Amino acid sequence: MKIAFEKYHGTGNDFILVDIRNHAIPTGADIIAELCDRSFGIGADGLIMLDVSEGHDFDMRYFNADGRESTLCGNGGRCITAFARKLGIIETEASFSAKDGIHHSKILQANDHECLVSLSMADVVTANWTGNSIFLDTGSPHLVQLCSELQKIDVYSEGKKLRNDPRYGPAGTNVNFIESLDGKLNIRTYERGVEDETLSCGTGVTAAAIGWAIRDGLASPIQLHTRGGNLKVSFNREGKIFTDIQLEGPASYVFSGQIEL
Repeated sequence: MKIAFEKYHGTGNDFILVDIRNHAIPTGADIIAELCDRSFGIGADGLIMLDVSEGHDFDMRYFNADGRESTLCGNGGRCITAFARKLGIIETEASFSAKDGIHHSKILQANDHECLVSLSMADVVTANWTGNSIFLDTGSPHLVQLCSELQKIDVYSEGKKLRNDPRYGPAGTNVNFIESLDGKLNIRTYERGVEDETLSCGTGVTAAAIGWAIRDGLASPIQLHTRGGNLKVSFNREGKIFTDIQLEGPASYVFSGQIEL
């Protein structure tokens, strides 16, 4: 069985995108993990399927690189918006369903290879900081850890220690390390399902921005720098409730192809 796919990335967080509106593909974890494998497959941090959705432009199903279906991926949400534009499903705005609910996205700028996309995120009810860390759910669970000398941290080793901490539920958590430098929040993320550091994580960036707003009283928007590029998070805030959260950043086309399963 041959499947057509396209490869996109959002600030270095890369995805295989497949249009399954007219033909399904197997969703076994071993098959998806093989497609995402960087040595034996296409190579990606995850796979995203675009399907029909009643009352909305499309449905988004997201699978981590380990082959397991997961919750929302913020960078992936921007990439599937660019993919839907290329397929002719939308022009500049989209409404789509995902595992955590309905999302809206808007293409702010576009050329043949890259779109600047603003993506609505789910409302967040926040917790308090405990020492130098805070745990938030921004569509996926995230531990945000304040640190110094961010570039020297062994994100793989330190993130792996916290990823399966029983305090964060049976499915574990993503782990984000943050440091404020030159008026911008710098972030590195250990992502569950990939089980390694990724160049960027959209829901992690959102969690970091909200956590930092609570800790330092920062107003919207907040600029963030990941290893893969820059992102912006804006929001409305009433106490510990954050609404109208928007994640803004690029969605870049890489290449298209076919692969035999």
